[in-house]
Amino acid sequence: MKILVETTVAAPIDAVWHAYTTPEDIVQWNSASDDWHTTKATVDLREGGAFSSRMEAKDGSFGFDFAGTYTRVVTHQLLEYSFGDRQAKVEFTATPPGVKVQVEFDAEDTHSIEQQQGGWQAILNNFKHHVENQA
Repeated sequence: MKILVETTVAAPIDAVWHAYTTPEDIVQWNSASDDWHTTKATVDLREGGAFSSRMEAKDGSFGFDFAGTYTRVVTHQLLEYSFGDRQAKVEFTATPPGVKVQVEFDAEDTHSIEQQQGGWQAILNNFKHHVENQA
């Protein structure tokens, strides 16, 4: 099953793309709640390139690496990647109010669809807030 989350970011496409694909920005926005953070990110932005984000609870109780491989990169338009046996697609579309960012990903079996959608949407909301406060 595929899950879709989206937001519209009131910023130019260059700023949106840069913030989504640059490790220094990713560590600032990539968390689903205030008690988590991303401590390190790496990005090799090319087809076949790897990416990784180290996500940790701020109290040090738990952490994990979210990592994968880019399978398609179209600058300012599209990122597709695999992570484990799952796939995701991120589309960037310029619209009059800003850049619409849609993330579609394969659901996993551990958490409910609602939990997964809520978590990924919270991360995307943090992304929007980060970019709009940088512009």
